[in-house]
Amino acid sequence: MTETIGVKDDSRTAALRAAVRELMPRAKADLTELVSYKSVADPRQFPPEECRRTAQWVADAFVAEGLTDAGLHETPDGSDVVVARYPAPSGKPTVMLYCHYDVQPPLDDAAWHTPVWQLTEKDGRWYGRGAADCKGNIVMHLTALRALRKVLGDKAFPVGLTLVSEGSEEQGTGGLEQFVPRNVELLRTDTILMCDTGNFAVGVPTFTETLRGNVNVVVTIETLSSPMHSGMFGGAAPDALAALIQLLATLRDAEGNTTIDGLANDQVWDGVQYPAEQFRADANVLSGVDLTGSGTVADMLWARPAVTVLGIDAPKVIGSSAAIQPKAAARLNLRIPPGTDPQEALKLLTAHLETRTPWRAQVTVETEAVGAPFKSAAGGPARTAMEAALQISYGRATTTEGQGGAIPLCNVFADTYPDAEIMLLGVEEPKCLIHAPNESVDPTEIEHMALGLALFLASFAD
Repeated sequence: MTETIGVKDDSRTAALRAAVRELMPRAKADLTELVSYKSVADPRQFPPEECRRTAQWVADAFVAEGLTDAGLHETPDGSDVVVARYPAPSGKPTVMLYCHYDVQPPLDDAAWHTPVWQLTEKDGRWYGRGAADCKGNIVMHLTALRALRKVLGDKAFPVGLTLVSEGSEEQGTGGLEQFVPRNVELLRTDTILMCDTGNFAVGVPTFTETLRGNVNVVVTIETLSSPMHSGMFGGAAPDALAALIQLLATLRDAEGNTTIDGLANDQVWDGVQYPAEQFRADANVLSGVDLTGSGTVADMLWARPAVTVLGIDAPKVIGSSAAIQPKAAARLNLRIPPGTDPQEALKLLTAHLETRTPWRAQVTVETEAVGAPFKSAAGGPARTAMEAALQISYGRATTTEGQGGAIPLCNVFADTYPDAEIMLLGVEEPKCLIHAPNESVDPTEIEHMALGLALFLASFAD
């Protein structure tokens, strides 16, 4: 018998492993139904009823597994958050299971190799929008709870549970972030499992310890009161699009490092490294194209700022005319690592854009969004128990990574429940292609994470 800090590789563990495996066909059936719901939290693209019925499905599913007090609560941005609870047995902790049921839009239906809203098995993976992010995590939670009930009996869970399933995470409108401080007692917990991240690679159990924050701005340059003929005026008339291109070029150096005046860009990541060849494959980098930046891949992804041009307002090639553009705009996304103040980063980015604009062109910088970075703590009792549970589930030790994405809710939870341990994990890994066409999930990740969660909940009670 193997024992790892409260989690025993014994008959109970064997029974939970078998139960999870037996439940995988049901997990697939549930995910098939969930993926069919077009729960994009943007009424301009999909009817709001799609999100409402998805939320109700989630509430009903967890009630069926023994949670009570389930309800849909409207948040300040108009979305519904599902909250369902199971009261903690005397002297036992409460664990929050977080996930979100809203998904990204398809982006480009023609780029999908399988139907967007139909779970499709291909080469051992399950494809469909939301299969990984984050409906795969909903199904993972359900599978873990079902396995626990199957092995421990239907009478009670060993710890208190609070299921929180958000409805506007992908839109970034902050409904749940505003809801939490107004409903402190409803959501009070000892441990928070933010299941909206995932492993470094399939089969490698991973804790995400850092999240980069973000600063979004729109920069607009104006030079003329109207378009002018490029043959008659080109050469002396200031071209707003050319000015914008020149300005954007100052945001990176020749190696691709982000170079915003006053913003440090030499930080080093001291955790797990990301092999360059693996990253090239994961990121679909074309053959012969260089990676950017002077640091390691891990440095560039998780420790240093990174600016991305998300979009440009300019004439399309087809339909364009021989005219000098009077106005051009770009939407910029600046990712910032832990240790960088988001308001200071916004100030520096704005000043850089204003002072580096060429030809004294008129420039305006509009702030769209600001989010703080996050760093989770390691070494607490919940983290120790989860490490042991995942090690037994996967058959290998856990590792850690950072993530370029931002989850502002983490900081809200940390401020609201300062004594609670927060762990970021889940079924998503690089091959999932979350937010992109052809999103998929590896079902073995659902199986291993569900077993890890079941083992954690059973052992953490002790």
